[in-house]
Amino acid sequence: MKRRIVFFTVASLVLAILSLWVGPSFSGETRDFVFLELRLPRLLVGALVGATLSLSGAAFQAIFNNALATPSTVGTTAGATLGALLALSLDVGGGVFGVSVLTASAFGGALMTTLLVSGLAASGKLSKNDVLLAGIAVTLAASALASGVQFASDARALVAAAQWSLGQLPQVGYRGVSLIAPFAGVTLIGLLALGRPLQNLALGEDLAKSQGVNVTRLRFLVLLVASLGVAACVAWCGPIAFVGLIVPHLVRLLVGPSLRTLLPLSFIGGAAFLVICDSIARIALPGRELPVGVITAALGAPALVFLVSRSRRE
Repeated sequence: MKRRIVFFTVASLVLAILSLWVGPSFSGETRDFVFLELRLPRLLVGALVGATLSLSGAAFQAIFNNALATPSTVGTTAGATLGALLALSLDVGGGVFGVSVLTASAFGGALMTTLLVSGLAASGKLSKNDVLLAGIAVTLAASALASGVQFASDARALVAAAQWSLGQLPQVGYRGVSLIAPFAGVTLIGLLALGRPLQNLALGEDLAKSQGVNVTRLRFLVLLVASLGVAACVAWCGPIAFVGLIVPHLVRLLVGPSLRTLLPLSFIGGAAFLVICDSIARIALPGRELPVGVITAALGAPALVFLVSRSRRE
């Protein structure tokens, strides 16, 4: 088991670093600019986003005891999409605290839906299944409102919304890193610190309560802490599908269900997975670049089918 963990960690880090050299080669000052101002910040953002989505997905699967739970389960992605569409349809310019109105609106929408579901979880009156259903209901409601906004939008807003909704990492400089890092840091540190009570919860609510775990409080903290990072990632990059669903399952196949290893390896694996997918997106079409969300969906959908069929056989 230790060899698997070491191999997985080293392989993930090496593949992520090697992605810096994927793509056209340059020389001189152009090479330095491409490497330091384009590829390196893109790698850092991809690693932060992938780690946040994957670790959050693993934590959500644990608190809901549901293999299909993802960071979008509680409406975070749908809320961000609604906020982004409102900003695009209204064509509001300028920024808020140095952040574009689009990013700020997406972040605000994600937080609103998340806080609604987190508040229901904190009440203690709902079971885990009820909280999960509440998240699905909020997601459907936000998606319906987003569809209404799209219907009333002009062609320019629709094209911009379609581009945003595919999920992309390209950027110049380290602005995205500085914006995402504080929220992602809270999520990563917070969820890793909750690893022990989450492991107790994975063994059953009754056992967790006998070990002194406040299950209601734990669910609320996981939802709140995870959704902060996810909201920041989606607001900056757009929704990137399947990372929070597939990576925890792949890690679970490799090292087993223990959350003490699953959580940190999901963090590492998610970072490497999204960075590798972004490298594929850069070279998949000669002379053009695909949004990374297209690659994660193309890889994630068949992987999901495989995992479901495998679980059925077992």
